[in-house]
Amino acid sequence: MNRVRNINLVMIMMGAAILGALFPSCTSTQPVVDSKDLSYLYNPIKNPITPRYLITTLSENQASVGIKFFANELFFSEANANGIPTSSMIVTIKLFNTSTGISLADTAQFTLNIIKEKDKKEYIYHIPIRVEPGLEYVAEVKILDRLRSLVMQAFIPFNTMSVTNRYNYIARGHFGKNELFNPVVRVDEFANLVYLRDHKDSLYVAYYKPYTTIPDPPSMMLPEKAIDYGPDTIVAVAYSDTLPMMFPRPGIYLCSVDSNVTDGFAFFNFGPSFPEMNSPETMIEPLAYIASENELQRMRSAERQKMALDEFWIKCGGNVEKARELIRIYYTRVLYSNYYFTSYKEGWRTERGMIYIIYGPPDKVYKNPEGESWGYRKPVIKSSWGTRYKVTEDYLYFNFKKKNSAFSDNDYFISRSENLVTYWEQAVAAWNKGIVFRLDNPEEF
Repeated sequence: MNRVRNINLVMIMMGAAILGALFPSCTSTQPVVDSKDLSYLYNPIKNPITPRYLITTLSENQASVGIKFFANELFFSEANANGIPTSSMIVTIKLFNTSTGISLADTAQFTLNIIKEKDKKEYIYHIPIRVEPGLEYVAEVKILDRLRSLVMQAFIPFNTMSVTNRYNYIARGHFGKNELFNPVVRVDEFANLVYLRDHKDSLYVAYYKPYTTIPDPPSMMLPEKAIDYGPDTIVAVAYSDTLPMMFPRPGIYLCSVDSNVTDGFAFFNFGPSFPEMNSPETMIEPLAYIASENELQRMRSAERQKMALDEFWIKCGGNVEKARELIRIYYTRVLYSNYYFTSYKEGWRTERGMIYIIYGPPDKVYKNPEGESWGYRKPVIKSSWGTRYKVTEDYLYFNFKKKNSAFSDNDYFISRSENLVTYWEQAVAAWNKGIVFRLDNPEEF
């Protein structure tokens, strides 16, 4: 195989208007391009194509990088020799061994000519890479949309440390046999779990109750919060790769062919509406970052929760029109937090989700195998000397460390000792005054 191939008040208003709600309108000039800045990854305005990625280990020496494109995000053109609507992508993969330092382990480049098919909603491709057992890896994937000159980039951690961890399974829809890139399921959804190694007779399913704890503010020097309880139940079933599995209640379902169930493939049930917020009940909980405990309890126990929720936002905004705008911005950030940062808990409950919701999409993002750093631009400082002047940019940085988890590879915690000044109190106070907080625009809506 060649390495190069062709191959009412409280309502969330979706659509183009929502994208504009991610942050209040303010502009700044960026005269120097920072080639290492990956902030576009968490900003849907700058990142119109959002492929899904999935890595599976097929054997001791081979893994597969799965890429799923959504048809409604692709641009198809008939300007080709065959006159057939086609989207053209160049996919480049660099595989880094991060076990001890960082070293290049493998590379691959593929050209994908995606022919448009009627009623097809997604296109899935798999690219092989070479691996060795017992190692930690990061796959850097760059995708060039040749027709629109857009570049997308992703960094996908995985490891070959165990033959029973999540990378040795593929989840599929039971009826359509479609590959599931997202382990979040709903109560009425059936799935199959395929173990890719040797034959097994039993599958063990450990159920953990939902993790509902809210992270502490970044200004508080407290240890990270994580699951500190064991499974409620462990059930053994006769294994088959066509076994229909359904997950009847919210929580975490860790599935493994190992009876110890210390690692495996985890499914998550976050309720019927996830990732969206479409009821007062689901919209109250994310207010934990800006509402007091008394305010939250009043809304939770109110006979008419929607009215109580409206009253909270009108108190913040001062009038109905401004309250609507606050709602639109706040819950759009909640939605995208669920999209970007969900692990074994909803994205808005994570520490990255907390920062994203309160401060907005970061102006700078830098990644490495140990974690990522987010930078928020402070007000520009101008200094002059005679006829000359100098513009100085400074950033507030939040550093997130990657955490090894049996449930998810998207689990990060904030390094609080590195964030002595966070402006958290000012940010929360601004939201309560009807101001969408921005460090570089702190007084205006």
